[in-house]
Amino acid sequence: MTQNIVITGANRGIGLALAKHWKARGNRVLAVCRQASTALVDSGVEIIDGVDVSTADGVSNLTSALGDTPVDILYNNAGVMLSETVDDMDFEQILHQFKVNTLGPLRVTMALRNNLHPGSKVGLMTSRMGSIADNTSGKKYGYRISKAGLNAAGKSLAVDLHDRGIAVAILHPGWVQTDMTGNSGNLTVDEAASNLIARMDALSLENSGTFWHSDGSVLPW
Repeated sequence: MTQNIVITGANRGIGLALAKHWKARGNRVLAVCRQASTALVDSGVEIIDGVDVSTADGVSNLTSALGDTPVDILYNNAGVMLSETVDDMDFEQILHQFKVNTLGPLRVTMALRNNLHPGSKVGLMTSRMGSIADNTSGKKYGYRISKAGLNAAGKSLAVDLHDRGIAVAILHPGWVQTDMTGNSGNLTVDEAASNLIARMDALSLENSGTFWHSDGSVLPW
């Protein structure tokens, strides 16, 4: 059965790969971005641009475009990673990452809650860098803080949306070859997209709220 798949941050990297893979499976993909890339246009998916997940006005562009379209899978993929150290701290930069990486997915999910329905699934692109137990290298304060916050928000969403029949996955894609990682990862975007889709396929109300690596292993908080 054809599903409506909404993916934020779909103009490049993992988001673009997810859009292509979901479309190849015969689904209707609504690819959300601030500005569409040539690659996204060429993919043939439906595009909703002009959406900045970090602002209320930006997200209202998404809700206006969707109207009452039912959303079967919402994938909050849009994100940003910058870098701070104890010797080079930038609090405005940290705040920007928090607005995009933490509040952005929460803002989008809340804005589309009437489009979601029993059986809908919500995926949150997080990172194992948001794991407190797994942090052995420090640095990247804004990214770590924002992803840890997203993990907490995702767990609460899983609890609060359970009785509405909506499941939530908190997903680490792996170390992926993207612009964000300087193409230094050990997974291609297609491999990561395939793994992430498998996790969404396996998501249910029974395992909602789990923090997964895309390979299926459960990560520590």
